[in-house]
Amino acid sequence: MTPRLVTLLISAALLLPVLPQAHAQGRQDAAGIKRTVEDFLKIQSGGLPGQVTVAVGAIDPRLNLAACPAPQAFFSPGARAWGKTTVGVRCTAPAAWTLYVQASVTVMGDYVASAAPLVQGQEIEERQLVVLQGDLTSLPAGVATDVSQVIGRSTNASLPPGTPLRLDTLRSKPVVQPGQLVRLVSSGSGFSVSAEARAMSTATDGQVVRVKTASGQQISGIAKTGGLVEVAF
Repeated sequence: MTPRLVTLLISAALLLPVLPQAHAQGRQDAAGIKRTVEDFLKIQSGGLPGQVTVAVGAIDPRLNLAACPAPQAFFSPGARAWGKTTVGVRCTAPAAWTLYVQASVTVMGDYVASAAPLVQGQEIEERQLVVLQGDLTSLPAGVATDVSQVIGRSTNASLPPGTPLRLDTLRSKPVVQPGQLVRLVSSGSGFSVSAEARAMSTATDGQVVRVKTASGQQISGIAKTGGLVEVAF
């Protein structure tokens, strides 16, 4: 065997372990994609109430995607950091590719439920409520998270004990009734005028209500507790 042939064989042997490594460096690893999705969901869920946990679904390690120095995560249309969701990951350079990853976001927090049967239309008292803890993403949308959101309001249907209370199913106590005499307060830059008027409809605190003045003029204003109706100019 000539010295030149020996040199060539040694060089070839040294290169063999390098080739697979170079190939691996040219592929995007699944762990990197997973970290991108986790970091994205943690940022998106930063303002949610309660303790947030992010779980990313399995990513097929056999995916042959080109390595990306700066993969970008994004939401599919309609997706959000709540419950089961889908996150897209895209690369624009050096090679363009897009991958969609399944994930879930759980939010452990307090919610308000009925501690006793609630009768439709009956004003809710604090003793009828209980604060429980659970995954808010598995509960109905808009569930009350504080008893102050519920006390004094009523349900639009009778409910059994243990029912999570949704804000969109609760009615506030009217502060203005049809035919009630109210104090109409008009205010603007540098002036404030008040007069008596008569309410023409029912309204809760903060709702728009129409009133009729003594002269017969009809005006819309914001109903307030204490029989007030505010009109801003």
